[in-house]
Amino acid sequence: MTEAITEYRNENTKDIDLLSTIDMVRKMNEEDLIVAKVVGDEAPNIAAAIDIIAKAFLKGGRLFYFGAGTSGRLGILDASECPPTFSVDPSMVQGIIAGGERALLTAVEGAEDSFEDGRKDAGMLTDKDVCVVISASGNPKYLLGVLEKADEVGTATIAITCNSRGNIAQEAGHVICAEVGPEVIAGSSRLKAGTAQKMILNMLSTGAMIKIGKTYENFMIDLKAVNEKLKDRAIRIVSQIAQVTHSEALGALLKCDWEIKTAIIMIKMKTDVDNARLELKRHGGVLRRIINTETAV
Repeated sequence: MTEAITEYRNENTKDIDLLSTIDMVRKMNEEDLIVAKVVGDEAPNIAAAIDIIAKAFLKGGRLFYFGAGTSGRLGILDASECPPTFSVDPSMVQGIIAGGERALLTAVEGAEDSFEDGRKDAGMLTDKDVCVVISASGNPKYLLGVLEKADEVGTATIAITCNSRGNIAQEAGHVICAEVGPEVIAGSSRLKAGTAQKMILNMLSTGAMIKIGKTYENFMIDLKAVNEKLKDRAIRIVSQIAQVTHSEALGALLKCDWEIKTAIIMIKMKTDVDNARLELKRHGGVLRRIINTETAV
């Protein structure tokens, strides 16, 4: 097998074990600066992937992230943050890691090398879903098993990798390749590669949620107000969009069980909870279709 780019030795950090702590930090930061530029270069491919995912969501499809090690953990992290941020069902965005739940906290040796486990873990995929495989090197057999199963059932496939020569880049239907170059510590792809993957996953899930109406302007209008911090945020969001005082916003939120969009519609349309919810349902839950954008702050 050809050595992956992620395994190359970084000429810029050969002396890192001799540097002072501050110089070590600066050297790492120099390398991190590369990541945003490389991810930015992939903007067209990231945008295309967002559109694929958003279209699937609108047709009732789900988004699945598959990965091993750091890549799998990052996928699960992104998936786990979608329900509280956008009030979606946990089944809508799911993360699966090679080796199962145990691999979240500790390395499961050999998990990424099982083609059959990949096929098995991808058994829930349908032709409505989107399957995103994540790997810095792009070579885990586990992910090749996932892709084969996805192809069999007609699932759209997207690869996120840092190695254009990796196998998943050849097998996936759509590829996002952020080649961040050799790591600060050779082969430690939890560093630049992991940062690139996290940035891309942020864009995929957030971008797709924006496309299906889960935000208004840049407000998080579908968040679940389950603690004091989020309740305070909900009040501020309603107050700013509906152009009312905090006390008026709180009053509306208390009447509709802290549903931000419902509260806004109640205030803007001077209606009750049931009619506001009905209006939302009629417009597919998209606030922009209901209130005039020019009236928002």
